[in-house]
Order: sequence, then C-alpha cells, then structure tokens
Amino acid sequence: MPNDSHQRAAEFHQQAAHAHRAAAVHHGKEDHLTGHELSKQDFEMSLKAHAASQQAHQKSQDAAQKPGK
Repeated sequence: MPNDSHQRAAEFHQQAAHAHRAAAVHHGKEDHLTGHELSKQDFEMSLKAHAASQQAHQKSQDAAQKPGK
C-alpha cells in the first residue's frame, strides 16, 4: 500500500522536526550536552525519514508501472 508507506515517512519527518526543535531549545538554554544528544537523535530520525521517503517513492513508482493500473 503506497499510502501506508507515505504516511510512515511523514511520521518520521514529524518526529525528526520535533527532535530538531527540542535540540534548538536546549542549545538556546546553553544546555549543550542535552542539545548535542538531541541533535544526534534528530539526525538519526532524519536518516530514517529520508529512507522511508525513498521507499514510499519506490513503492509508488512500482504501483504505477503495474499492468492494468
């Protein structure tokens, strides 16, 4: 189901954005250790979001190329 994979990718993007905002808040409060950990987490979430987006895109392409669709 291409829509499911797109939804999952969107959720990863939202989680990454949340982690980015949390890291920025901690950096702004000069809590750099926590900010650094959150930055690491947001980077990992961004990688997952990117991978999920690529997978969703590939599934959409595959579905569009199937005969009879």
